[in-house]
Amino acid sequence: MKTSTGLLILIVVMHLITLTNITLFNGEWNGIALWLNTGLFIAAIAFYSLSKTKNKKSVS
Repeated sequence: MKTSTGLLILIVVMHLITLTNITLFNGEWNGIALWLNTGLFIAAIAFYSLSKTKNKKSVS
């Protein structure tokens, strides 16, 4: 999977979590939504850094 596609998918999921929290739960689950978004953000950073490391090794 391309890096840009993977990161775009993670951003969409993060926005869906926030939208669901606001519309369905009236913002009552802010802590859980924040926890999930933080986990996805860390996963995105790991995905990006692994992709860059892999690209550097294949260029060398």
